[in-house]
Amino acid sequence: MKYAVFWAAFAAVPLLAAVLAINKRWMGWAFCGMLAGLYLYESTSISFVSYQYYRGTALGMEISILHLLALAVVLALAIRGKWHSPLPEGGIRLFFLYLLLCLPSFRNADSVIIGWFEIWKLLMLFLFWHAVYGFLTGTGQVETVVKALAVFVIANAFKVIQQHYSFRLTQGVFSHRNTMAMAMNMLGPMFLAGYLQLGLRDKLGRLCVAAFACTGLCTMWSYSRGAIAVLPIGYGLATGCCLVGGRVRFHSLAKRLAPFAVIGSIGLAAIWPHFVERFTGAPEASKNTRVALAHCAWEMMKAHPWAGVGVNNWSLNLGEDHEYLSLVEEKMGADVGSFTGIVETVYLLTGAECGIPALLAMLAWFGWHWLACLRGVWRLRGARYHFIAAGFFGGLTANYLQSSLEWVLRQRMSMFLLMICFALVAWLRTLPREKESAA
Repeated sequence: MKYAVFWAAFAAVPLLAAVLAINKRWMGWAFCGMLAGLYLYESTSISFVSYQYYRGTALGMEISILHLLALAVVLALAIRGKWHSPLPEGGIRLFFLYLLLCLPSFRNADSVIIGWFEIWKLLMLFLFWHAVYGFLTGTGQVETVVKALAVFVIANAFKVIQQHYSFRLTQGVFSHRNTMAMAMNMLGPMFLAGYLQLGLRDKLGRLCVAAFACTGLCTMWSYSRGAIAVLPIGYGLATGCCLVGGRVRFHSLAKRLAPFAVIGSIGLAAIWPHFVERFTGAPEASKNTRVALAHCAWEMMKAHPWAGVGVNNWSLNLGEDHEYLSLVEEKMGADVGSFTGIVETVYLLTGAECGIPALLAMLAWFGWHWLACLRGVWRLRGARYHFIAAGFFGGLTANYLQSSLEWVLRQRMSMFLLMICFALVAWLRTLPREKESAA
C-alpha cells in the first residue's frame, strides 16, 4: 500500500510543480512542507532496496515525501524560468567532486549494493540542496527558511520533553541522541545570533529566541559528551561575531544574554550529576574500542590510500575475511575481540571507506563553507541577515569539531540539515550587499 501511495504521489509531482509555479506564496508553503518532511522522515520514507540490520551510514535506497517535494520545488522554479546551472557555485562543485571521488571505491567494495546506498543518499542530498538554494535565489524568502528551521527545532524540543518525562532516550526525531545534539549545536548559534541582533521587538527575533532556548535544552538533555564539550565554542563564536557585526552593542548583548545565563546556570546545576556520570563514568572498554576502531581505519587507509575499502563498506571489513582487526591486535598487544561499531571520527571513516582523495575533497567542501561564513561576518556588517553568517560560523565550527569525535555527521538527518546550512551560506555569498542592507 505504501508503495502504491508513493507512485501516485510521484506521478502527481509534475502537476504540483505546475501549480506551485503560478504563485510564489504557494511555493513557500510547499517549501515549508518539504522541511516539515524532516520531522516526518521516518513515517514517510520508503526503501526500494534495504539492509536494515547492516551497520553503516546508509541502510537502503530511501525516498520520502521530502524528496518528492524537493523535486516539485525544483521543477516549479524551472517552469518559472528561475532554474540555474547544476553546479552554480563553489560549494556544490566541491560536494559533487567528493561524490565523484567516492565512486572509485567500488572496485574494492565487498558489496556494491551497500555502497550504492550511500551514493543514492548523496544524489538525494544534491537534489535537496538545489531545492533550498533555488528557492532562496528564485524567491528571496530567506526568512521563510529560518522560520521553518525554528519551527522544526521547537517541534523537536517538544518531542524531547515528552521522551524525557516518559523515561525514554531523549533523541527527538533523530535516530540517535548524538545526531540530535550535533544538529542543535549547528543551528543553535544561528538562532542565538538572530536573537542578539534582532531583539524581541522583531517577530523573527522572538522566534529565534524560542528556537535558541529549545536547541540548548535538546543539547543538554542529549547528554552527548562531544556536543556538550564543543557547545561553548559554537555559541561563544556566534556571540563574538555579533559584536563584530556592528548592530549589537556590548551593553545590549549583555542585557539580552543575562536571563539565559541565569536560567542556564540553574538548569546546569539541576542536571550536573548526570554530566559528571557521563564524563567520568564511561567504561574503559568503550575507550579501548574507539582506539581500536581508529587503528582499523588507519590500517584501511594504508592498505587502500587512493580508493579506500568501499564506500559504506566499513562494517564488512571488520570480519574474518579481512586482516585489519588482527593487525590492530598486534599493534595494541591485546585481544580487541570482534567489533561491529563504526570508527568515531567522520574523517577517518571517509578516508578508510573512500580513500585520501575523497577525504581531501570532503575537507575542502567543509572548509569552503566555513571560510564563506567567516568572510560573510565581515562583508555583511550592518546587514539584517548578518546573524546567519555569524551563527553558522560558530555552528559549523562546533559541528566540525564534534565530527572529529562522532561519525554521526554522515547520518541522513545530519546531512539534510548541513545542506540547508550550506545553501543559506551560498545564498548569502551571492546576494548583493545593497539588497541585504535594505532587507
